[in-house]
Amino acid sequence: MASSPCGSNFDCGLEIKTRSVEQTLIPLVSQITTLINHKDKPKKSERTLRAIQRVGQAVSAAVGRFVAVGEAIAVENEELKEEMGLACFEARRAGNTIAQLTDVSTLEQPESDARSTVFSDRTAMVKAARMLLSSVTKVLVLADRIVIKQIITSRNKVLVTLDQLERVSTFQEFVQIFSQFGNEMVEFAHLTGDRQNDLKDEKKKARMAAARAVLEKCTMMLLTASKTCLRHPDCESARMNKDAVFQRMRYALEQVIEIVTDSRPGAGAGGAGDAQSVMPISLYTGIKNFKGKVEGLRESLYHVSAESLSAQLEALLEQMEDFTDSPYTHHDQRQTLLQMCTLARQETHTLIAAWTEAQSAKEMEATEEVELAILKACQSVGELRKELHKIAVGRASEQLKQQSEHLALSALKAGGGEGNLEAVAQYARTLAEQKEQLVETCRLLCHVSGTEPLEITCIHAEETFHVIGPQIISAAQTLALHPSSKIAKENLDVFCEAWESQLCDMAVLLREINDVFEGRRGDKKAYLSLPRPGKHSANLKTAKAAKLDSEEQTTLAKLGLELRLLTSDVDSEVERWEDQEYDVCRHSQTISSMAYSMYLFTRGEGLLKTTLDLFHQAEMLSEQGFQLCSHLHSFATQLADEDKALVLSETEKLAACSQQLQMGAKTPVQGKSATFLKVEQSIQNTKGVMTVVVFLLPVCHKLLKKHTSGRSSLSSPQEWREKQLPITPVREDTVVAPVMPAQTQSQTQVNGKSSNGFGVKSLEQHMANLTFLESK
Repeated sequence: MASSPCGSNFDCGLEIKTRSVEQTLIPLVSQITTLINHKDKPKKSERTLRAIQRVGQAVSAAVGRFVAVGEAIAVENEELKEEMGLACFEARRAGNTIAQLTDVSTLEQPESDARSTVFSDRTAMVKAARMLLSSVTKVLVLADRIVIKQIITSRNKVLVTLDQLERVSTFQEFVQIFSQFGNEMVEFAHLTGDRQNDLKDEKKKARMAAARAVLEKCTMMLLTASKTCLRHPDCESARMNKDAVFQRMRYALEQVIEIVTDSRPGAGAGGAGDAQSVMPISLYTGIKNFKGKVEGLRESLYHVSAESLSAQLEALLEQMEDFTDSPYTHHDQRQTLLQMCTLARQETHTLIAAWTEAQSAKEMEATEEVELAILKACQSVGELRKELHKIAVGRASEQLKQQSEHLALSALKAGGGEGNLEAVAQYARTLAEQKEQLVETCRLLCHVSGTEPLEITCIHAEETFHVIGPQIISAAQTLALHPSSKIAKENLDVFCEAWESQLCDMAVLLREINDVFEGRRGDKKAYLSLPRPGKHSANLKTAKAAKLDSEEQTTLAKLGLELRLLTSDVDSEVERWEDQEYDVCRHSQTISSMAYSMYLFTRGEGLLKTTLDLFHQAEMLSEQGFQLCSHLHSFATQLADEDKALVLSETEKLAACSQQLQMGAKTPVQGKSATFLKVEQSIQNTKGVMTVVVFLLPVCHKLLKKHTSGRSSLSSPQEWREKQLPITPVREDTVVAPVMPAQTQSQTQVNGKSSNGFGVKSLEQHMANLTFLESK
């Protein structure tokens, strides 16, 4: 690719911001590179000439099809018609030129010469290739502008309806407008979800995810806060609660537009975007930059000054105050950090002394003294980074453990329901203290997160706790003033659920930070949001979703959370295995990954979008269960009788659970209620499989360590594979179609438009409840 006419970025001067544009260009660049870089021999065989001609014709035909789509897009978008038309014309002309230049029939073939080159005018080919890539890229970028326009148009519709919702004064009017608002938010969710996954810039992707997370939570809060305000119009705490939600939602909407249009963030306070727009440098980044400068002295003793290096270290150590000055940092941790800071300062001063001496001696390369000082200085700040990570992660783990039972939230709900203002005030102070601790913990995690996208996620978490804490308190105060109000109770429940959800997100964030620190990074799947042939209409068609009632949603959420905890347990056990390529360990990890995607389905996230996707995943998981049973049988044959009996007993349970899961997933059903019951049963059966796996993993690990020294066959995964029983293979070409979650779509509608909705599940639940407004 590096030798392509337009360089390795394929953009010929046009900035490519999305993966869909880039992925569309790659095959074309590859073919053109083949033409440009063909071996320019004076003589070529007939076979070579025909091959090059076929490539030229293929390029021309592909460009023709591509241009036809571009012209169709131009017809539907009048404002781009002229620009798109010109770009399409240039692309078609360049494609025809390449076809002519590679046409064997036009070559002159004198009798004295066996063969001429495939094209004698190489300059013309390079020129045509450049024009083709430039024009095709321009067409793609123009098409991308249509996606941006769709998002802006959708945002504008949401804002108009949001203004109407804020001004309503009757329940009837609110129900009517909120129904429209819900549909508009679903459309916005589709568009922004596709865009988020298509972005190349990981920082922008993280900012988009943060803004969409705010919108997801705020959509729920907006509904209940508005209902509470309508029911109790003279309640000041209810009005404050509602105003805060509307304000935060508007900032999140603006943040999305800033990302997709690359505009500068606007001034203001209270939005997630404001915290993310001016990101302070983290300690991780500061340490990385400092080490880079120090190690750069090996290349040149004169590229930086001693004063700048010393100043950079002092600025770095000053930032350490976020850790050392925190009232929540343990005394021994504070002392350790201060000692490490002193050591880093001493090693840097030693380096500067050796470095200055080498400069005085006119040395051109680092001396042994300088080299040793470089190593010690880097080691000192490296150890400092490890200690910071240990403190931040330890603090976060401790906080999550303390918050796991949600005692303050339960007390606020109880106090509010009893109309006990004094109890609400008491536990409001407790929650405010917990909020401050979580905010500071997120700030410390930001310092050690290791990547800019994770830093953005930490800032989002910090801002979320900072905002939701007071909102929970105001919702509790409203309930205490109106303890018999069902809607006020529902409102408090929604804000408490948002707090609990953010704690779950923080646990996931903590794991990702640890993965980065330990060098483990998960693979990311790419999605395309570019208009495609036959799908270039600017009007988005959203799939119809079945509405689940409140009880069904609660059941699904509870099952999902239980499944999530089991996947965490499996993952923790897997990490204890020294060699994770053992078949038992490997298949357990695969089962856990599949179960996690089913958990995401219950949240309206991930790749499983329809009930069909969920049932298919359940079948695949059951097959993985049977494979794991096969490996467990092989493993058990090498154990002592007592140990063998234990493993075989649990293996039979696993086989029974897998069989039950498979049969349930294959059972045909009709109707919404039956489909929901099948979803519920599939997740229940998956929990059964996971429960057995959670028990088996530590048992197998212990037995493996016990018998490894005496039985070398146990230490060889390959030998296990050779002894395994016949199994049903899993289709590796299975792809989960990205469509909307929690939908009872027709089973033929799997390969529909990719979407990534937020809050759709919850929206449907509350919209189903709107008919009961007057009874609350």
